[in-house]
Amino acid sequence: CDIIELMSKRAKKAKKDKEENRKKQESKNRWHDNLKPETKNSILAVFSFALGLILTLSAFGRAGVIGRGVFKALELFFGAGFFLLPVVFFLIGFSLFFSWKKPIFLSNITGGILFLISSLGLASAIFEEKTGGYVGLGAARVLVRLFDFWVSAIILAALFIISIMVMFNVHLRFGFFLKLMELIKRRRKEKIAKSLEISGAPLIESPLAEAESGGEPVAQSEEKKVFEEEAAGPESSIREEKKGGFKFGETLIKKLPPLKFLEGDRGKSFAGDIKASANIIKRTLQTFGIDVEMGEISIGPSVTQYTLKPAEGVKLSRITALHGNLALALASHPIRIEAPIPGRSLIGIEVPNRNVSLVGLKNLLASEQYEKSNLPLLLALGRDVSNEIIFANLAKMPHLLIAGSTGTGKSVAIHSLMMSLIYRNTPDNLRFLLIDPKRVELTVYNNLPHLLTPVITDAKKAISALKWVVREMDVRYDMLSEAGVRDVGSYHNESALRLKQKKEGLGPMPFIIVVIDELADIMATYPKELESLIVRLAQMSRAVGIHIILSTQRPSVEVITGLIKANITSRIAFQVASQIDSRTILDRAGADRLLGNGDMLYLAGDSSKAKRIQGAFVSEKEVKDVAHYLAKAYGEFDFNGAFDAEVQENISSPNNVNGFSQLLLEEENEPDDDLYGEAKTLAVKSGKISASYLQRKLRVGYARAARLLDLLEERKVIGPANGSKPREVYLKPEDDV
Repeated sequence: CDIIELMSKRAKKAKKDKEENRKKQESKNRWHDNLKPETKNSILAVFSFALGLILTLSAFGRAGVIGRGVFKALELFFGAGFFLLPVVFFLIGFSLFFSWKKPIFLSNITGGILFLISSLGLASAIFEEKTGGYVGLGAARVLVRLFDFWVSAIILAALFIISIMVMFNVHLRFGFFLKLMELIKRRRKEKIAKSLEISGAPLIESPLAEAESGGEPVAQSEEKKVFEEEAAGPESSIREEKKGGFKFGETLIKKLPPLKFLEGDRGKSFAGDIKASANIIKRTLQTFGIDVEMGEISIGPSVTQYTLKPAEGVKLSRITALHGNLALALASHPIRIEAPIPGRSLIGIEVPNRNVSLVGLKNLLASEQYEKSNLPLLLALGRDVSNEIIFANLAKMPHLLIAGSTGTGKSVAIHSLMMSLIYRNTPDNLRFLLIDPKRVELTVYNNLPHLLTPVITDAKKAISALKWVVREMDVRYDMLSEAGVRDVGSYHNESALRLKQKKEGLGPMPFIIVVIDELADIMATYPKELESLIVRLAQMSRAVGIHIILSTQRPSVEVITGLIKANITSRIAFQVASQIDSRTILDRAGADRLLGNGDMLYLAGDSSKAKRIQGAFVSEKEVKDVAHYLAKAYGEFDFNGAFDAEVQENISSPNNVNGFSQLLLEEENEPDDDLYGEAKTLAVKSGKISASYLQRKLRVGYARAARLLDLLEERKVIGPANGSKPREVYLKPEDDV
C-alpha cells in the first residue's frame, strides 16, 4: 500500500510540474512570435515611414509641443544633419519593404546608423563643425586627429557607400555604374558623329563583313536600336537608328516602328502535376524492363520536356518504340521522344501542356539578344521547350523553306519573320519582293515602303519577277567584280571607304528578300521554270545579299523537289498529316507529332537535329498597324537616293514598260520551245496542222508536238481542235512577218 501511495504522489507531482512548465512556456511566448518574417518587416517598414514623417513635420513646427522639443534636442546632437534623420528612416522603410521576404532588420538598422554617422562626419569635416552636430563633430574630430583630413574624408566616403549597400543589399555591379559608363561612351560617340557631319564627311557604315558569311561580328553594338514607346505623338514614338546602324545608302529620314504596335505573351502555360507525370513515365518504362533515372523537367509554352537517363546497356530503340504506351499511360497525345537530346546524354519526352501560352513577338524583339545583336537579318523564331528565346540569322541560312498543313501557322510565321526584319531595317538597306498567289495573306503589306513592287498575285508575273531577280543577281556580281570584293559585306566596307576618301562610291546594294507564300500554286503552272529559277538563286544569290523564303501547304515531292531541298537546307516544318510528309520536309519523322498553332520543328542548315520551337504570334491587326505607321512615316519619299536610279525606275511601277511589264511582253513574245518557229512556218505553208503532222516533220514525240499546238493556238496562229480533222490555220503566208 505504501508503494502504491508513493507512486500516486509521484504521478501527481509530475503532472503538476508539467502543467507549471506549460504555463511558464506560454508566458514566455511573445504575441508576435507567430507572425511571418515578411509581416514583421512590413510592420517595421510602416513604423519607419511614420517616424520619418513625424520628424519631417516637427522640423516645420507641425508636430505640437513634443515635436518641437524633439526637434531642438535632435538638432543639438545632429546639427543641420537633423534633416538626414527622416531620410534615414525612409531609406530603412524602403529597404524593409523591398526585402520583405528576408528577415534582415538588423542589417537595415546597421546600414542606417552607418549612413547617418558617415554623412554627418563628412558634413562636419568639409563644412563648419556645427553642421553635423555633436555626432558629426565627434566622428570627424577623432578621424582627423588620427589620419589627417584627406584620409578621414576617404574613410567617411567609403562608410557612406557601404551603408547604402548594407541597407539595400546591393553590390557595385548592380547596373547603375555600368549604365553610367555606357551613357558617357554613347555621348562621346554622338559628339564625334556630329563633328564629322559638320565637317562634311559622310557617315556611311557597313553592317560587318562577316555578317553575311555567318561569322561573329567584328564590331560591337554601335548600331544598337533604341525603342521609344511614348504615345505623345508620331514623332515622339519613332524609333530612330543611331548613326552608323546598317545603312548602305543615304536617306533623309530613318524611321523604325515602335514596339507599342505589337502584343506581348498571353496566357500562362500549365503542365499539370509534373511529379506525377514523371513517376508515370518511370513506372511505364520499368514495366517493360527498362530502368531509367529521371532528370530535370523543362516547361515550355506548349509542351513540357521530361528528361531521363537510361541504364547502361539499354538500346534507345527500345524506348522510342514505346511511344504509344507512354501516350496511353500519360493520357496525352501526341507525345514526341527526342533520343538523344543534342549535346547531352539524356532522352527527352515532350508532353503537351494542359494550358498553352501564346508567345508574343513583342517580348522577343524587346529582348537583350535582339537589341544588342549587330546582325541585320536576325529572325525571331519563338521559344523552345525550355522557354528560351530562339533567333536565327537569315544571312547564314541563307534561304528558308517553310511547309506544313493548312492552318498550322505558316502564314503567321512568315509575318513574324518579316516583322523581325522590318523592325531592324529601313527601306534603304532591305527590300521585299512578295509573291502571294492566294491573294489574301501578303496583300496587307501593299503600302509598305520596303516593297520593290506591289504584292504579286499572278503566276506569270511571279516568274517574270524571279527572272528580274536573277538578272539583278548577275548585275550585282559584276559590281562585286568591279569593286574587287567577294561578298556584300566586303562591298559595303569598300563603298564606305571610297565615299570617305574619294567623295564618291559604288551604288548601294540593299538586301532583297523574296517571299513566296504558296509555292504549290505557281509550281502547278510553271514547274520547270520555277524550279530552275529557285535553284539558280539558291545556289548563287547569298554573296550578293538576295535571300529566299518559300512556303507551301503541299509538302509533296512534286512541290518540294530534290533540287530545291538540296539547295535550301534550312527548313521549318509545322504539323503535317503523315510521317511521309515530315520526311519530305525534314528528311526525318517528327512533324507528324506536333500540336499545330505555331508548334514547329526548325532544322538549321548546319545541324543534323531539328529543334522544337513554339513560334511567335503576330495578329493581322499588328501587321496592319506597323504597315500603316511606316507608310505614314515615309509618305511619298523618293528612294532614288538609296537605290540606283535605273533599278528604281525599272522596278517601282508595274505599268512601266521598262519594268515588269516589259518582262511580261518578252514572256509573251518569247517562244517556249526551240521548234516553235519551225512549227509556225509549217502551219502557214501547208495551211493545215496536226500533232501527227508535226511528229513526222519535226521528228518529235507526241507530248512535244501537242505542246507546240497549244502554243500556236495561244498565239492565235491556228484554231481550236475540230475532232479528227486538222486544225484551221488563221495566219496566211502573206501575213507572216
